[in-house]
Amino acid sequence: MAGNVSAALRGAMRQPVTGAVGRGGWRTALAFFAQPSALVGGMLTATVLIIVMAGPLVAWNSPVDFIGAPFELPSAATPLGTDIMGRDVLARVLSGGTVILSLSAIATLLGVVTGGALGLTAGYFKGTIDDLIMRLLDVLLAFPQTILALLFVSVLGSSFTIIALLVAAIHAPQVARVIRAATLKVRGEDFVEYARGIGTPSFWIITREIAPNVVGPLLVEAGLRFTYSIALIAGLSFLGLAENPPAPNWGLMLNENLIGLPQNPWPVIAPVSLIAILTVGVNLLTDAYAVWSTPRGGGGS
Repeated sequence: MAGNVSAALRGAMRQPVTGAVGRGGWRTALAFFAQPSALVGGMLTATVLIIVMAGPLVAWNSPVDFIGAPFELPSAATPLGTDIMGRDVLARVLSGGTVILSLSAIATLLGVVTGGALGLTAGYFKGTIDDLIMRLLDVLLAFPQTILALLFVSVLGSSFTIIALLVAAIHAPQVARVIRAATLKVRGEDFVEYARGIGTPSFWIITREIAPNVVGPLLVEAGLRFTYSIALIAGLSFLGLAENPPAPNWGLMLNENLIGLPQNPWPVIAPVSLIAILTVGVNLLTDAYAVWSTPRGGGGS
């Protein structure tokens, strides 16, 4: 799947995608979701998002109350059994995705906006500004990202703000490189040259002429960065660096309940399954949009 996304992303960067972005309404949405991968991806993603948003409202037990012995098997009172502390697994699963998804969305938004702005600036001005921005970003890319995250969280602490900013900083260089490449392509188009020729300020050229034409690659990158954010933040939660017990958290549930996997596997299987379903769903949507936004895919014509 990663290969398909990479190939489609390169295709999305070959031509401006104003057609895919400028059209709105139900007809465009129906055309997009007519793709099997988009339909399946949308259904998987929506399922997990509904669970995350509605789960805390429908859970009949508190996710932090002790209601039974550790690692009890599923029953009528506890459909997924209990965890290491005798808490209702279903209640914890229904309430445990809010932090991971919220932090992932915030970190992705910050990383994509920052990286997109840097990529647009570097690609448009080129020369010294381009070299300065890209060499600074290359320094960040030189470090293993997971190790870098662990280092900064260990030194600065594990507040939600720090984690969101850290994950965003990890995303920004990758996004900037993609958007810079797309900007260099659009920069040579006649409409950009005309805008420069009549003396349009650089800020307006970047925001009104170039930026709308790189939204396609930017959205593709946003989907990829979101799935990576989920994996990274869940990993930090697994290590106990994102949220402390007894708060319900999918990553933390894996850490707490691995020891009881033979007795009751649901405290581990349920959160892992939801993370996997969401990741697959978002990847399918991203892949579908990358293909659809190209002229051959139907969205850019």
